[in-house]
Amino acid sequence: MNGRQLTHHAASVEAAIASGQAAKSAVVASWRRSSRLHRLDPAGTRPPHRLTDTELLHIRARVAPLLRLAQPVMDRLHQAVGASGCCVLLADRDGVPVDRRGVAGDDRTFESWGLWTGAVWSEEHEGTNGIGTCLVEQRGLTIDRDQHFFTRNTLLSCTAVPIYDQDARLAGVLDVSSCRADRTDAFAGLIALAAGEAARRIEAELFRAAFARARIVLTGSTEGHGGGLLAVDADDLVIGATRSARAALGIALDRAMQPTPAGDLLGDSAQEHLGDVQRSALQRALSRSQGNVSAAAKALGVSRATLHRKLKRFDITTH
Repeated sequence: MNGRQLTHHAASVEAAIASGQAAKSAVVASWRRSSRLHRLDPAGTRPPHRLTDTELLHIRARVAPLLRLAQPVMDRLHQAVGASGCCVLLADRDGVPVDRRGVAGDDRTFESWGLWTGAVWSEEHEGTNGIGTCLVEQRGLTIDRDQHFFTRNTLLSCTAVPIYDQDARLAGVLDVSSCRADRTDAFAGLIALAAGEAARRIEAELFRAAFARARIVLTGSTEGHGGGLLAVDADDLVIGATRSARAALGIALDRAMQPTPAGDLLGDSAQEHLGDVQRSALQRALSRSQGNVSAAAKALGVSRATLHRKLKRFDITTH
């Protein structure tokens, strides 16, 4: 990129900020944060800040469950987009990529751009970019080429989607980035769809792992919200809910989940459905244990007393 292009992009950024468009445009709002809050210069040429190997190892240890559960999902996503010149990055909640997938022939290019593990892509360091701006906005978005704050990043196209943990807290970002100039709007839309679905799969794996002993119930989709997951314990109390489920059911996103009767959240018809599901689970456990209540209780992860109470509730007899 020549000096005239550098100057033009920097001038465009400052003009957009001065125009007052920040209230209407997420990109301009991010440009404003980058310039006014973080004091960055769009024409700056310093390379992305990179952590030491020791610092990266410490972060990877902290997010070990996310790393482990995201690996197969990242593999599948890269199989879908890697041949088109894209790399897949998993970043922590501070904007540091902790894992990536890429084609070996493209690695040198991506590493030179900082699209690599250990680089820091927060807005504070890199201005407007897919990972950093996604963390601030907490929603999926694409920062395409000259929407980046730094002129040196305007060859990149980055689609990023937030990942939330089992407690609906921001855990990280899944990002698909490309340095190719031939990425079309239609293909960008497909990437956004694939990245969004992959992020939801990672969230589901995190949720199921956190509530391994609970029954996992899928909530229906509502306007503006996709289906979410609920964790229901042996006493029919909802003890966990994904962010999507919380949004759909009106559960506070920023508070610890309080055990709540499933019927109170889902209504009578859903309670009947849960009862049918639980009755079937009890009958299967008894069948597999050949009527041994202690063995069935152990398999279900409940106490013998709890199992006896549930058998009485559903009028199930043992032989």
